[in-house]
Amino acid sequence: MSENNDQNRLASLSLAALGVVYGDIGTSPLYAIKEVFGGAHHPVPITPDNVIGILSLIFWSLMVVVSLKYVLFIMRADNKGEGGIMALMALALRPIAPGSWQRRLIMVLGLFGAALFYGDGVITPAISVLSAVEGLEVATPAFRPYVVPISLVILVGLFAVQRRGTATVGAFFGPIMVLWFLTLGTLGLFSIAHDPAVLRALGPWHAVRFFDDNPILGFFALGAAVLVLTGGEALYADMGHFGHKPIQWAWFGLVLPALVINYFGQGALLLRDPEAIANPFYLLAPDWLLYPMVVLSTLATVIASQAVISGAFSITQQAIQLGFTPRMEISHTSDQQMGQIYLAGINWSLLAAVIVLVLGFGSSSNLAAAYGIAVTGTMFITDLLAFVVARYVWGWPVWRAFLGALPFAIIDLAYFSANSVKIADGGWFPLLFGLAVYLLLSTWKRGRDLLSAHLAMDAMDTRSFLQAIAGARRVPGTAIFLTSNPDNVPHSLLHSLKHYKVLHERIVLVSVHILDVPRRADGSRVEVVHLASDLWLVKVSYGFMEQPNLPNALAGCAAYGLHFDPMDTSFFLGRETLLPRLNTDMCRWRGKLFVWMFRNGGSAANFFGLPANRVVELGTQVVM
Repeated sequence: MSENNDQNRLASLSLAALGVVYGDIGTSPLYAIKEVFGGAHHPVPITPDNVIGILSLIFWSLMVVVSLKYVLFIMRADNKGEGGIMALMALALRPIAPGSWQRRLIMVLGLFGAALFYGDGVITPAISVLSAVEGLEVATPAFRPYVVPISLVILVGLFAVQRRGTATVGAFFGPIMVLWFLTLGTLGLFSIAHDPAVLRALGPWHAVRFFDDNPILGFFALGAAVLVLTGGEALYADMGHFGHKPIQWAWFGLVLPALVINYFGQGALLLRDPEAIANPFYLLAPDWLLYPMVVLSTLATVIASQAVISGAFSITQQAIQLGFTPRMEISHTSDQQMGQIYLAGINWSLLAAVIVLVLGFGSSSNLAAAYGIAVTGTMFITDLLAFVVARYVWGWPVWRAFLGALPFAIIDLAYFSANSVKIADGGWFPLLFGLAVYLLLSTWKRGRDLLSAHLAMDAMDTRSFLQAIAGARRVPGTAIFLTSNPDNVPHSLLHSLKHYKVLHERIVLVSVHILDVPRRADGSRVEVVHLASDLWLVKVSYGFMEQPNLPNALAGCAAYGLHFDPMDTSFFLGRETLLPRLNTDMCRWRGKLFVWMFRNGGSAANFFGLPANRVVELGTQVVM
């Protein structure tokens, strides 16, 4: 009975993974083959040898980069079950000494990889929806002027419904993607049946021969062929939601066969009719199926876009918890499923960037030039971080870790190099977008470190404070003061004593720690230290995937003899007002940027889930 339940759960999770994990890579057949043989950037001539060579390259890229690298190797680098570039960075940082150059390098790599992910989050909705709607042009050229407007309407609608969350529609994602992949495989099989010679591409020597015969063209072809790998990072990023087994089962059981069969079917179509390069995906379908295919493709691309948008929300939450971005208002859109969140600021920023992309580039083919460099950049950074994890976390010998990561790094670097030649044709966008996001993340981290160091210089240690307040007047009630450093007295407490000339009967210092693990078990969330008869220190720990709720966490202090009456408890928060100065430890423009980010950051009270009617904020000016 238990075995049947496990199998049913595995099947259910595999179905759900189809609707979230594989939307991006699953919609690549819409534009990948078209871009290789008919794109504006060094298209490959349609000859039997070239078609077989490219199909061989596609097949073995999927096998090596996705199947071997992500499904079998990278997914081993799970951070307590969680995956993704930020989780991988946190895992890689764990054994590295604080303040070392290695730690700074890993942080730079992780932050830039995360920044490139945001670029992917902008490009994926734009290119996916555009490529789906472009199917209308196959039906009749009369639809051509309406492709961009229809795409914009779909995209605006997609981002507009984000605040409702994906919990209600998530149940439909899996079945739709099952239908999508079955359709891909069926259309591909019918085409292969007319020209089974394309199955020769399963041999890797055909890819080798293609590069041997066309070294320069082969290099440029990599820049387009990488489109079949877009979305591979999602397999690792979404591991925390489903686990590695459902993702592996869905990949090998349905997604990989359907993709390979469809790519080979498009290749067989081109061998029969080179003119089909106008849109080989839609021309696989019979005429009567064209409009239903446009509808199904649009649904699939919306699902693919949804997954990337949700991923942007998740990675932003991780960045907030790890201290790389200011606090933002996070809305939980489901009370039943963990991880269903919505961030309005990120949502509307992504939409604005997507609209600019669609209007600026105008077609999926033009956008393809911008797509690959973001994907390959993130993939290469993942290789480097995986090497660190294998060497210092898993304890592999240097040679084993090096040989384990080297083949993947060489392949990803080759793809990245091929895409770098398209920087002027659109590849500049994800690099510029990623650089902007990286500057925001790194500036916030650096500014917070400097601010903490500045505040620490004026701090009073707890022992000295206890001696100084021996004769202070007391008023009834409990006062909770948040502090970032449990060894020092928070400035809010000192300012409270300075202004009110009294102290509460019971004072509790609360220090919140964000760990390098996704989640902390509730049983070990709080640590209570009794410093004096009327002074307590409470350390609260959260994982980087958790949303803090201090009132709920403090309820756990009852097990240590520390009880709170909500109506008799006040929360005191420090609120610093930053004043920039000319001579700062950061360059002038970064200092002003940090001050702007700090002033526009979210409320600490909202972030920690504090009751608004029990919060007192005490301000202080800090010259930065």
